[in-house]
Amino acid sequence: MDLFPLARPMLRHIDPERAHRLTILALKLGLAPRDDEPDPASLAIDLWGLHFSNPLGIAAGFDKNGEVPDAMLKLGLGFAEVGTTTPRPQSGNPRPRIFRLNGEGAVINRLGFNNEGHAALKRRLEARRSKPGIVGVNIGANKDAADRIADYEAGIAAFEGLASYFTVNISSPNTPGLRALQNKAELENLVARVLAAREGRTPVLLKIAPDLTDAELADIAEVALEKGLDGLIVSNTTIRREGLVSSPAASETGGLSGRPLFSLSTEVLKTMYHLTGGKIPIVGVGGVSSGADAYAKIRAGASLVQLYTALVFEGPALVRRIKRELAQALAADGFGNIRDAVGVDVKNQEAT
Repeated sequence: MDLFPLARPMLRHIDPERAHRLTILALKLGLAPRDDEPDPASLAIDLWGLHFSNPLGIAAGFDKNGEVPDAMLKLGLGFAEVGTTTPRPQSGNPRPRIFRLNGEGAVINRLGFNNEGHAALKRRLEARRSKPGIVGVNIGANKDAADRIADYEAGIAAFEGLASYFTVNISSPNTPGLRALQNKAELENLVARVLAAREGRTPVLLKIAPDLTDAELADIAEVALEKGLDGLIVSNTTIRREGLVSSPAASETGGLSGRPLFSLSTEVLKTMYHLTGGKIPIVGVGGVSSGADAYAKIRAGASLVQLYTALVFEGPALVRRIKRELAQALAADGFGNIRDAVGVDVKNQEAT
C-alpha cells in the first residue's frame, strides 16, 4: 500500500525534520511503492567493478544512519548512499535547522552531521550483508575531533567490506573549518592517508563544494589524478543565495539544495570533467528533478546522478519518471547507452 501521495501534502505542513523522521518510519514499515519494472538496458553502466542497473541514486543526508537503504533501492534507484556518519554519535546543530523554500523547490539545512555514529551504522550494514544492491557509505569527521583526518581513516576501517564505495565528505558548510580540507596541502594529506587506510580496493570518492574558485577546482583535479582517487561527487550544497526571492527562509544560514543549485553544480561538474580529462568517474548531484536534469548532468560529465531534495517535493514516483525520461532522451539523441553520452557537451566545447 502506497500512502505517500496521501501523506505528502500533510508532511509539507509540519516541521521538516519531523516530516523526515515520519518518512523514514514509513519506509521501514514498507509503505513506499516498489518498482519491479526492469530498467532499460540503455541506463545500465559498470563502474569500479560494480554493475548499476541505472545511474540514479539517493544522495547522502537522506538516510544518515543506514535505516532504509534497501527500501530506497526498491523504489527503483540504482544505488543508495548512507551517512554522513562520524566515529562518535553527535546531535548536530540546534533546531530549527531545516527550512523549506517551497516556491523555489529548495531546502536550506544546517544539520551539522547529526548521526548515531559508526557503531550503529555498522550494525545495520552487517545485518544486510547478504542482500543485493549497491550501498555507499559517506564518511565525515566529528565536530570536536582533534585530528579530523583520523576520523576519515576510522570510517574506512569501520565499513570496509560493508560499503560498496566510500564518499569522503569534506564539503559540508555546516561543520566549522571542514571545507578547509579542500585546500591543496590539506587535501593531499587527507587523500594519501585515507587511501592508505584501505586494506582492499573499495572505491573512494571525494565530495566537493560548488563554491570553490577555478584555482581550487584545478588543485582538486590535480590531487585526484595524482593520488588515484576513484571518483568525485559534484557537488554538495551551496552557501550562495543569488536569486532567492520567494521565502523569508532564504536568509537562513546553511547549505542550499534543490532547483536553485542545478546550474551552479552543473557548471562545476563540467569544469571538473574538463580538468580531469574524463579520466575519473563523476557523480553529478544538485537540483535534479527530471529526466532532462539527469541527462544534462550526464552530458556535462556525470556517469552517475544523485538526487534528494526533489523527492521531498515530488515523492517516490519521481524515480520512475526520471528513468523513463532519461531513456527517452538518450534514444532521441541516438545514444545506445548512457556511457556514450557522458561528457559530450564538454567534448563538443573542447572541439570548437
